[in-house]
Amino acid sequence: MDRQQGSSQHVAGVRPDDDDSRAWWIYRGSSHGPSHEPLKEGILSTALSREPAGQDPDRGECRPQAVLWDMDGTLVDTEPYWIDAEYALVEEHGGTWSHEHAMNLVGNDLLDSGRYLREHSGIDLDAAVIVEELLDRVVARVLDEVPWRAGARELLEDLRSHEVPLALVTMSYQRFVAPILAGLPEDVFDVVVTGDLVSQGKPHPEPYLTAAAKLGVDPTRSLAIEDSATGARSAVAAGCSVVVVPNHVPVPAGERRILTETLVGLDALSLFALPGRAGHPGWS
Repeated sequence: MDRQQGSSQHVAGVRPDDDDSRAWWIYRGSSHGPSHEPLKEGILSTALSREPAGQDPDRGECRPQAVLWDMDGTLVDTEPYWIDAEYALVEEHGGTWSHEHAMNLVGNDLLDSGRYLREHSGIDLDAAVIVEELLDRVVARVLDEVPWRAGARELLEDLRSHEVPLALVTMSYQRFVAPILAGLPEDVFDVVVTGDLVSQGKPHPEPYLTAAAKLGVDPTRSLAIEDSATGARSAVAAGCSVVVVPNHVPVPAGERRILTETLVGLDALSLFALPGRAGHPGWS
């Protein structure tokens, strides 16, 4: 979700009664560079340096072993496509649907979403059939236009320029992912894990554990990028630190979560710095 341009940039940090493992920070992007503004009493406010002093990610310092990207809502803002498809499908089959129900599906495994939709909409379709019909509709939409999340492609390009191993970890199926990957440079992701390639979807850790294993990296030294609480739970359960960019649903602060309003203005250096500023022991 795009935010207002020119907002102040600051990092909001550790509550006094928090230990380092539950530190959380908020980054606000700005086209005017770093700034420092007061926050609520009891919350540390620190300007975010664009470059960690004396450290260079090209030399392997202050960088994760890999960056693992969610897709829907994070790399691309496709949630409205899914929501439109849900409403249309339910209406065609004589059921009822609501925005609240649609929000409950954000970030979920597709079959879990199909079962939820069947239960709460009143339509008489098998969950797998629901998933395939929803996919038909959203695939048609992305073939027409891919709604990239602001700042995502620029950050992805900068990470690739630093030769950081990258994985896409999504609960969408391969046939939906393919046209989105077609809009990116070839082989930008070293590994792609989709919802139809794992037995347990988010919030289970299997998707992120699978991606880390395929990359040959330690998930506890890897950084995930997510937009939902469901996805963040999956990444943290796998051992990752996670930068959360809330989009259509709010995401609470939590263990190893670094909250940010936007990806705009983030590059590899500033992304790598965020967890350390939130009390992460550091990359190796």
